[in-house]
Amino acid sequence: MHQPDDDAWLLEHSRVLGERIRTERTGRHITQERLYLGAGISRDVLQRIESGRHNPTFHTLLRIARVLDVPLADLVR
Repeated sequence: MHQPDDDAWLLEHSRVLGERIRTERTGRHITQERLYLGAGISRDVLQRIESGRHNPTFHTLLRIARVLDVPLADLVR
């Protein structure tokens, strides 16, 4: 398997993760406020996650998945 030699691969996956979170949130008619409050994170952190500019912790991803009522695997596939 090819191993990435730069951060471009990580940045692309962060962007895709953020898009999946935003898509799940909007598809379920959940506001950013409801998600960040339910996940126990700040609005700024959620906005950076959704835009692919933040590397969320595993615990944060678990909290987001719980609020969205989706398996974590659906977000990180």
